[in-house]
Amino acid sequence: MTALTRFFARDWQRHEGVRPVQIWGLRLFYLLMLVFVVPEAWGALLRHQGPWDHVCAVAFCVWATYPALALFGLFRPLRWLPLMLFAIGYKSLWLAFVAWPLWRSGTLAGSPAEDMAYSFAILPLLAATVPWGYVWRSYIAWPRQPSPAAAC
Repeated sequence: MTALTRFFARDWQRHEGVRPVQIWGLRLFYLLMLVFVVPEAWGALLRHQGPWDHVCAVAFCVWATYPALALFGLFRPLRWLPLMLFAIGYKSLWLAFVAWPLWRSGTLAGSPAEDMAYSFAILPLLAATVPWGYVWRSYIAWPRQPSPAAAC
């Protein structure tokens, strides 16, 4: 088996059936979170002066925390997969409830939401890196009971 073939083949021994290409894709997105989101969010928190609007403060605190946790995802990508699911969830909701109505009404272009919509447009790439079979087996499906015949 060539190195390229192994890169796209399921790896049951090292990654619980997840393809190495997906593991490295997850690591790439964790790294992108660290590089782009952490400085922006933490910069806003550290440079802010005066009283906070409580809802805005919560949003910035969440936005600063989840990509900071992405550091752990670089080393244990499957263990920190719920972090990626959180990112997919909130980006999907934002696109559905904020960007889509603005786009439908023709007011997204030139609005303050336009830049955010462009940065969230990579959502399909992010979703493509997620090992959905692993998500199903690990977080959704009922655990299988070993059959008595398998014990023999």
